[in-house]
Amino acid sequence: MTMRRLFQQEVSTPEAIVRVLEEIGIDMVFGISGGNTKYFFDALYDHRSSIRTILVRHESLAGVMAEVYGRLTGKPGVAIGQGIFMVANVVLGTLEAYLGSSPMLLMADLSDNAPFSHHAPYQAGTGEYGTYDARQSFAGVTKTTMVVQEAVQAVQSTQLAIKHAMTGERGPVAVLYHSAALTGRVGPNSIPRLYSTQFYLPGTPAAADVNRVEAAARVLLEAGRPVIIAGNGVRISQAYAELQNLAELIGAPVTTTASGKGVFPETHEMSLGVLGNFGLPVANAVVSDADVVLAVGSKLSPSDTASENPKLLDPQRQILIQIDIEPKNVGWTFPCGHAVIGDAAVALSQIMEAIRGLGNPSQETLISRKERVAEARKKHGFFNAREFASDEVPILPQRLIAEIRKAVSEDAFIICDAGENRLFMTHFYQTKRAGTFISPASIGGMGYAIPAALAAKLIYPNRQVVAVCGDGGFAMAMNGLITAYEEGIAIVTVVLNNRALGWVKHGQRDRVIASELSDIDHAAIARAMNCRGIRVEEPGQLEEALAEALGSSKPTVLDVVTSLRISYEDVMSPLVIPPESP
Repeated sequence: MTMRRLFQQEVSTPEAIVRVLEEIGIDMVFGISGGNTKYFFDALYDHRSSIRTILVRHESLAGVMAEVYGRLTGKPGVAIGQGIFMVANVVLGTLEAYLGSSPMLLMADLSDNAPFSHHAPYQAGTGEYGTYDARQSFAGVTKTTMVVQEAVQAVQSTQLAIKHAMTGERGPVAVLYHSAALTGRVGPNSIPRLYSTQFYLPGTPAAADVNRVEAAARVLLEAGRPVIIAGNGVRISQAYAELQNLAELIGAPVTTTASGKGVFPETHEMSLGVLGNFGLPVANAVVSDADVVLAVGSKLSPSDTASENPKLLDPQRQILIQIDIEPKNVGWTFPCGHAVIGDAAVALSQIMEAIRGLGNPSQETLISRKERVAEARKKHGFFNAREFASDEVPILPQRLIAEIRKAVSEDAFIICDAGENRLFMTHFYQTKRAGTFISPASIGGMGYAIPAALAAKLIYPNRQVVAVCGDGGFAMAMNGLITAYEEGIAIVTVVLNNRALGWVKHGQRDRVIASELSDIDHAAIARAMNCRGIRVEEPGQLEEALAEALGSSKPTVLDVVTSLRISYEDVMSPLVIPPESP
């Protein structure tokens, strides 16, 4: 392939960088102008037909929106802002991207005020005497951080940052631009030469080792009670179809980690829901009884394994197969009998091909395994809690969740926040289609749901998007409703208003301190921001309120007065409770 030059004529550095974003198909960016980032926004003005610039009211929202853009599109989500305030505020989304493997590009200035960089200018982050060190600050929460001093270096480093964000285990990369770089110019005769960004991008993921794939396939075929644990890596790889096809090919039930919830439709006959600390009893029971466990795209964290309780997962009595694109993740928690290193979609396809070559399981085996799942569901329950129909007041979270599920379309995005409300959604909400459930399960940060929902709705404007949060999380991100109104982003926000930081308050038991909240009318706050606001106090009002919200062309808040009677302990697996000392 002939290498193509990036430019045919000289342009400003910010213009060149925006063209790089445009070249790889990034169609929206998120942020706030300040300091020397004014140069980026000036360049974006001339690209409004191809790149939508979304103004947020706080950098934390830009970070979350960029993380979700990366998670859903596979292209780096871009957050732009002044360096010192990006350090202070953008870390919520950055950490979620870092630990959850979402490609992301942070673009920030150094506010260096050259030529006075060495005299500690106002807000500078060069790391010189009297300034903070922006590189060191970003380095702890990104795959890599680049500081650029010159114009050509700025353009090429942006290209390399995109490459790094998308290569291997994806994640956030930061580029910090010196004023000398942003005020320069580049062109066809620049040195180093500048070439088209497509040549920097990662290619098709390599196939996994054939021998390891065949060994894993043989173990799965010989298994008596195989089970698949699917993690967030399936989402990153967009391996939804491959996961479902393998499960159906071998008749293996599928459970997901909390961060993987939604990668397999929980309406499928082989679904077990989520496992682990706050998973479904049926999932934990079937995994505990398995003789072969295939873990796809998961590190198997303590919350996934009930604090590594051997009653759930035990490499001494179970054969563990792990698929992961990052070699370090395989065998990270438990010794792994069979390691398959590679992209989830590619590796799953290879395993299916190997199984077909060896001979598919018999129809009798497949029928037997389906019956086993059905029997386990009947014994332990499966999204059929009696509280789903409760008329109790204040409204039980289970009733609200059941009404949300009934109201939304099959392809609706459900976006969670953090706290007890996320545990309840993880445990009680039954996903209808793969890829439609998003939560901050990598770090569990409050204030995530609203900006995440904004990003999802921007990417998929014709689909319903529902943000579910507590009153604590709503207060942290409610300024996102201003962006929703100004940009015409018709999300629905459901607030579980129990007047408390539920998880905190319940954990404090009879020593409650700094965890109770005032009875705030969040619907009135929404109306004050030119959005629609509906307050719901009776279970019988939920159906009509949800229909009204989902049918509205305006961003809408449903402030639902919910009960504190249900706590995290009601959905915690007994496997998490430490056994008594002998």
